[in-house]
Amino acid sequence: MVRAEAVLLVFLQLFVLPEAARILSMSFVGGSHYLIFNEISRVLHERGHEVRLLMQKDSALITGTDLNKESKDYQITMLSENEYVKEFNKWFLEMQKEFLKGRYTSGTYIELMHHLAVQCDSILNQSDILNSLRNEKFDIAIIDAFNPCTFLVAEKLELPFIAFFHGSIINAIQIGIPSPPSYVPVFFSRLSDRMDFWGRMKNCFSYFMSQVINFQAEAQFNSVIQTHFQAGSRPSLPDLQQKAELWIYITDFSIEFPRPLLPNTICIGSLLARPTKPVSQELEDFIGQSGEAGFIIVTMGSMLSSLVQMDMVKEMNAGFAHLPQKVIWRYQHSQWPQELKLAPNVKIVDWLPQNDLLGHPKARLLVTHGGLNSLMEAIYHGVPILGIPLFGDQFDNMVRAETKQIGIFMPSDQLTADKFAKAMRQILEDARYKTAAMALRKIRQSYPFTPEEQLIRWVEHIILSGGGAHLRPYGSQQPLYQQYLLDVVLFLTASFLLVVYCCVKLVKILLKVIYPGKLKQT
Repeated sequence: MVRAEAVLLVFLQLFVLPEAARILSMSFVGGSHYLIFNEISRVLHERGHEVRLLMQKDSALITGTDLNKESKDYQITMLSENEYVKEFNKWFLEMQKEFLKGRYTSGTYIELMHHLAVQCDSILNQSDILNSLRNEKFDIAIIDAFNPCTFLVAEKLELPFIAFFHGSIINAIQIGIPSPPSYVPVFFSRLSDRMDFWGRMKNCFSYFMSQVINFQAEAQFNSVIQTHFQAGSRPSLPDLQQKAELWIYITDFSIEFPRPLLPNTICIGSLLARPTKPVSQELEDFIGQSGEAGFIIVTMGSMLSSLVQMDMVKEMNAGFAHLPQKVIWRYQHSQWPQELKLAPNVKIVDWLPQNDLLGHPKARLLVTHGGLNSLMEAIYHGVPILGIPLFGDQFDNMVRAETKQIGIFMPSDQLTADKFAKAMRQILEDARYKTAAMALRKIRQSYPFTPEEQLIRWVEHIILSGGGAHLRPYGSQQPLYQQYLLDVVLFLTASFLLVVYCCVKLVKILLKVIYPGKLKQT
């Protein structure tokens, strides 16, 4: 009887609709960020909530896809066309060439934040759209926490918000998640959680440098805050990050290193990894020609529909020609170099259903840029990975993949046809990679709740409970000297020194009393 009641309670929590909420989701970046927020909006809309997605037009990161052609059931508000977006797109396309040469630095990240800050100024100037959204009286916002502008827009609209981070837990230090540098690798350190002495030395240095870099990145938004918020009530980005009702990450511990978290930090896994649907007959016919060798999926993520570095294209194409597997490569036909003959086992497509191909029984390998969505989809389907990271968290993601033994990391500036083919053969022929991928697949698919269920239940929990104050540790409000017990350490040190001083004085007095003559002579 008790068991039946428990099952009924779970059913009611999952499937009986509470009072519908009005939810504003917002993402201004595009690409895989758009894919995630499209999924968030869809899931919550199908749950029965009234959802509106606020997004930006004309981002370079969604060029070459059919994202805007999909029919949507939820509502979308497009920000007005921003002339600066064209400049940003031009800059980003130039940066792609640098990424493909292995040239990604912290300076590139700060420069990206500068571009996002300039765009943010334009977004906050669109008072007609913002006033219209304010009048709709949303219950809560779900924001793309990668872009600091979403925090400022939520604050401008005076909305409580849930911060959704598209990536691994790389901002842990900034939001107060305990991150002991002895075993929690800092973002861009390219370290695993099992560090030797020099690894811990490097991680400690990275820990402090990350603070400096983050300060410089947030400083790009100072002028925007001064322009659009009145003196005396100007927010700071660190304060807004602490103000989030909940932090949700798309990672989980099938790929993430085990680490401490706070009650207001939730890892739900990828919303894009799901059971497969049949692929098109054209792709199925091509896959059918592969026989027992199977096929390889190649995609460098939503940001790169084609490669702008022709040397890299030639080396990859030549590397594929050495393999017996068929290759399905996401590459725009219009961008393929006419002078380069496509390898006979390769098929290029403008767009590919990555999740469905990974779930195909003949899928053998994913060649990827190392984006977290791609890794999570590969893990969900138990497919090994060859990663060619380009920027951002992709390097650290591939360190995790190598540590978990599901793939190999290959720097883009070291890619040659022979090395590329050798790395692919190593993964395809060594059963350990497939075995490790299947082990992580088992972990991922045996979690008690799906990412969709976790998203729904946590968002509704925050709405129904009136916010996430009960999840937020008091430590987030403490000054650093209290949080790290510096005042206690100072008091104990001073007390110890005082006791030592008093003891020394007392000994000297006793010695004078016991040996008065000797002390005078000395």
